[in-house]
Amino acid sequence: MIPAAFEYHRPKDLEGVLSVLEEHGDDARVLAGGHSLIPMMKLRMADVEHLIDLQDVAGMSGISVDGGSVRIGAMTTQNDIITSDALASAAPIMREAALQIADPQVRYMGTVGGNVANGDPGNDMPGLMQCLDATFTLVGPEGERTVAAREFYEAAYMTDRDDAEVLTAVSFTAQSGGYAYEKQKRKIGDYATAAAAVLLTKEGGSCTSASIAMTNLSDTPIWSEAAGAALVGTSVDDSAIAAAVAAMLGDIDPTEDNRGPIEFKRHAASVVLGRAIARAWSRA
Repeated sequence: MIPAAFEYHRPKDLEGVLSVLEEHGDDARVLAGGHSLIPMMKLRMADVEHLIDLQDVAGMSGISVDGGSVRIGAMTTQNDIITSDALASAAPIMREAALQIADPQVRYMGTVGGNVANGDPGNDMPGLMQCLDATFTLVGPEGERTVAAREFYEAAYMTDRDDAEVLTAVSFTAQSGGYAYEKQKRKIGDYATAAAAVLLTKEGGSCTSASIAMTNLSDTPIWSEAAGAALVGTSVDDSAIAAAVAAMLGDIDPTEDNRGPIEFKRHAASVVLGRAIARAWSRA
């Protein structure tokens, strides 16, 4: 199918974007990489009368690593993440996750902001941002504000972002210690059946901190505080990993779809989290 007719806007600055959003309200949507919105428009699942392309808006892309702080502009592509040596040093889990998103053609156009902003539970970056304890910068008619990634997602395709706001950047603290992003999917280019992001630190043979987030296993990404807590103070042996997996299973709520029944998804979640923890610990 092809989309219904719409008016195309390509502002040069954020003020122009906000002006169109204010003028047209719910009839307007912003376009970043387009890999979520355009398919929905083609399927007539999204009726957009005014499409605002962000490609020409200055200051919305780029990666900044300043000491222990990382800032990524919303229009930064997945390929930019993969090729940034500074980001690979500050947060190598970002490159590991980005390499598992779709295929090279998608990664050249798909953006960080587009991946996190629309609340799609199948996207990879929302869970990863929760694992990193990132914050999102939103700009709207009332000015700029920040929202924690762990508080941003409310339900499938529902977030704390107001319709008149634009997500402009994500920020987080540079990471040290072990990391892993593990993903199970049916084929190249598909959403995850289950994915796990793990960050942990090791001191004297013991885990001193752990952050765990899961993707596409509920109607929002799941940051499992209990799963991370199950690892802290342990040597991350088999029993500790089993306890973390059990805690994670208590937090997710998968539904049956064309990726499999609920029990299969829970099994896949168990496997990918176990693998991610083991790999992160080996890197710590």
